[in-house]
Amino acid sequence: MAKKTASYDESKIKTLSSLEHIRLRTGMYIGRLGDGSNPDDGIYILVKEVVDNSIDEFIMGNGTQIDIVLQDDKVSVRDFGRGIPLGKVVECVSVINTGAKYNDEVFQFSVGLNGVGTKAVNALSSFFRVVSVRSGKFSEAVFERGVLKSQKTGNTKPGIKDGTLVEFLPDEKLFQNYKFNIDFLEKRFWNYACLNAGLVINFNGKKYFSENGLLDLLGAETNNTLYPVCHYKGKQLEFAFTHTNNYGETYLSFVNGQYTSDGGTHLSSFKEGLLKGVNEYFRKNYKSEDVREGTAAAVAVKIQAPVFESQTKNKLGNTEIRSWIVNETKAAVVSWLHKNTEAARKLEDKIIANERLRTELNSVKKEAKEAAKKVALRIPKLTECRYHFGDGPKGENTMIFLTEGDSAAGSIKPSRDVDTQAVFSLRGKPENMYGKKRADIYRNAELYNMMMALGIENDVNGLRYEKIVIATDADNDGFHIRNLLLTFFLNYFEELVVTGHIYILETPLFRVRTKKETEYCYSEKERDDAIEKLGVQSEVTRFKGLGEISQKEFAQFIGPDIRLLPVSVQSLKKIPGILEFYMGKNTPARRDFIMKNLLAEIDA
Repeated sequence: MAKKTASYDESKIKTLSSLEHIRLRTGMYIGRLGDGSNPDDGIYILVKEVVDNSIDEFIMGNGTQIDIVLQDDKVSVRDFGRGIPLGKVVECVSVINTGAKYNDEVFQFSVGLNGVGTKAVNALSSFFRVVSVRSGKFSEAVFERGVLKSQKTGNTKPGIKDGTLVEFLPDEKLFQNYKFNIDFLEKRFWNYACLNAGLVINFNGKKYFSENGLLDLLGAETNNTLYPVCHYKGKQLEFAFTHTNNYGETYLSFVNGQYTSDGGTHLSSFKEGLLKGVNEYFRKNYKSEDVREGTAAAVAVKIQAPVFESQTKNKLGNTEIRSWIVNETKAAVVSWLHKNTEAARKLEDKIIANERLRTELNSVKKEAKEAAKKVALRIPKLTECRYHFGDGPKGENTMIFLTEGDSAAGSIKPSRDVDTQAVFSLRGKPENMYGKKRADIYRNAELYNMMMALGIENDVNGLRYEKIVIATDADNDGFHIRNLLLTFFLNYFEELVVTGHIYILETPLFRVRTKKETEYCYSEKERDDAIEKLGVQSEVTRFKGLGEISQKEFAQFIGPDIRLLPVSVQSLKKIPGILEFYMGKNTPARRDFIMKNLLAEIDA
């Protein structure tokens, strides 16, 4: 029997307005929606797009102050630039491909979404208001979900400065149960201030200002530096770098003010220029890994036509910029080393120490690999998936679950997507690796196997999964294992955390059900709400561990509606102190802290 298909005629053809299309295909314009728990969630992209326009004004020499207010989820951004031309206010915030950012004479290094940014904010807001002030006159327009509701023009009161005001309220129909995280916003505004030295950003009464640009940014993010930070600022390139005794490399990279978490051509070109500059100055042929190990750096570039590998702009793809960035970086590094001979000596000492450690590590690696060959040809405790990070579109959203024992793994393995989800099962609590050498990983079979499974032995660029998901029980032992794993990553592979690859799996704590309905609850409040909804006679189950959740149930918790809590770092500088306190040997101080807070919780 032939399959019946829907009729296809003129009535099925739809023409959407530009703002309707944004609402219907939100992901094309701002990426993920989210609820505000991730710094890449849509509500922060909305803030970014509005503030970016004000930043662009500053870059072009118009206005040195931006006032931002967040109150009752409504965002207000007021700059003191040129203001939108009064006759084009409505078009500039509601008609795609309308704006001045296509004109290099007006905006040379634009960071916004090329004529889409404020339109997306308008379309995705339940309330959107824009006011432009120019030469004593103003034009105002108010929208609801992209539909123009009112418009007026007139003369301003005396003393009102030129510029643009934008107010918006994210649409709860789209961003359900969202909540702004003030820490995420404050970090973004601090980055903006450091990327635009001389700009004042006022946010809810707090002032963000940087006089020294990336020098201030890196200084705030690093400690225990081996020599003073090298800072260079050219017309289109700015960078700052130093070395620490930390493992791995830490980079903060930006293009036209946009944070590029996955780097790109500008960052790889900087690394190449740094290596060439060091080798030219010392007249040596040091290896790249020895020069870069322990590096902490911030790199920012301004280019006229940036090409990103995704709409959310996490990685720069322009290849034509490589040559001049390499050469400019190399020349700046050589010049700085000549002027700072004591720092140059300490840098070379670090490189030589890295060489020595690498030689020692290679010997331990060889022993570990020989031992691994005797155990098995495949990595023990790893259940693989079909595709991996770097396999193109099929490798996107791949993840590996780091589980607590075979019981939890037994629930996940049959429920997972075999194409994109892998499982690595830990035997129990891994060793506390705080303060230990990288070579100690190779002496620990379990952590060695986990590192090999992730593909990060030589470089985090070899990461085989987009997401590393820590999946432990929601009890004291599970939290301890979680802390031990985070200590491992922060100690040896900090870059994985900084670039947003580490997540915590959230699974339900309770199941509330009747014969007809079942509700899964992730908090006591959700449990109480479910009981109220389904009735006091409903059955309530408390899940003590992942292994208690049946295979059939588990599938929905790691499927399309999976809840992942990203592990983010608000201040790199605080990491060593936090690890020392919680995972170091300061037992009396930690015991006193636990007892004090435990008593406070009991008293409450």
